[in-house]
Amino acid sequence: MADVGQVKQSEGAVRVRLERLLPPVVGGLLLMFALIGFIGTAIRDPRPHDIPVGLVGPPPAVQQISAAFGANAPGAFQFTTYGSEADGMSALDSRAVDGILILGAASPRLVVAGAEGDAATGVITAAFSNAFKAQGATLAVETVHPFASGDAHGLILFFVVVATLVCALIVQALMLARAAKASFVQRLGALLLFGLLAGLVGMGTAAWIAGGYGDGFWLAAGFVALTSAAVGAFVAGLVRVLGPAGLGLSGLGVVLLGLVTSGGPVGSQLLPDFYRALAPWMPAGPLYSALRGALYFNGEGTAGPSLVLAAWLVAGLVLMWLGEMRSARTARAASVAPAR
Repeated sequence: MADVGQVKQSEGAVRVRLERLLPPVVGGLLLMFALIGFIGTAIRDPRPHDIPVGLVGPPPAVQQISAAFGANAPGAFQFTTYGSEADGMSALDSRAVDGILILGAASPRLVVAGAEGDAATGVITAAFSNAFKAQGATLAVETVHPFASGDAHGLILFFVVVATLVCALIVQALMLARAAKASFVQRLGALLLFGLLAGLVGMGTAAWIAGGYGDGFWLAAGFVALTSAAVGAFVAGLVRVLGPAGLGLSGLGVVLLGLVTSGGPVGSQLLPDFYRALAPWMPAGPLYSALRGALYFNGEGTAGPSLVLAAWLVAGLVLMWLGEMRSARTARAASVAPAR
C-alpha cells in the first residue's frame, strides 16, 4: 500500500511539473508560429499596390503614361492628374501623392517626397526612370521633404514606433504581476503618466541619436504619448476582461500583427491585400505616418491617424471600465457568499 501511495505521489508531482512547464513551452511555440506565419506571408511576394502618383502635362502625354502603366503594371500606381505644376506640388506637400511626374517640357521631371519612405519613392523612381530610358529619354529626379540627415531612411523613427508598442505592453505585464489589485483610477493614472513620459523619452532619445528632427518634435512626441496611452489602455482592458490571456492576445494582435501590417520602414504598399487592409486601422502604421507628417510635412496627413489612435484609446478605456465593473461584481458576489 505504501508503494502505491508513493507511486501516486510521484505521478502527482510529475503532473504538477507538466502543468507548470507545458504552458510556457506551448506559448513559445505558438508565438514562433505566429511570428513566422505573419511575417513570412507578408514578405514572401512584395509588390507595389496603388502607390499614389500625380501627373502634370499635356493630356495626350498624361494619357499615354497612364495607359502604359495600366497595361504593363496594373494596380501598381494610382494616378491623379493635375492642371499645373503648382497644383501637383501642393498635392505632394499635403501627402495626397508620393510623387509628381511633370511632362511637356524638353526633359521630363519627377519629384518625390523622400519622407514617404524608401520603398514608395524607390518604386516610383525606378519605374519611371526605366520607362523613359526605354524611350531614349533621361528622367530628372528631385527629392523634397527628405528624411533628417541623421535618420536618412526613417529607421530610427520606425524603432520609436516599435518601442512605443512593446513598452506599452511590457508596462501592462508588470502591472499584472505587481499591481493586479490596483483600482481603475490608479491604473488610469499610471497609464497617462507613462504615456506622457514615453512621448518625451521616446522622441527625445530618437532626436538625440538622429541629431534633431526640427520644429515638429513636440507634435511627434504628442503622437507617441497618445499611442502609448491607447495601446496601454487596450492591453489593460483586455487583461481586466480576459485575465492573463488578454496579455498574450494583445501581444499577438496589437503589437505583432500591428507591426507586421505596418510594413516597417518599407510601408504597407508592398504587402498583400489582407495586411494592407488592416494597416490603416492598427496602431503602428498610423503612428509612423503621423510621426512623418509631424516632422517632415508640417503636420499634413495627421488627422486620419489621430482619429484612429484616439479610437484605440477610447476602446481601451471602455474595456478597462468593463473589466472594473466585472471585478466589482465578482467581489460583491464573493462578499455575500458566506452569508448564505
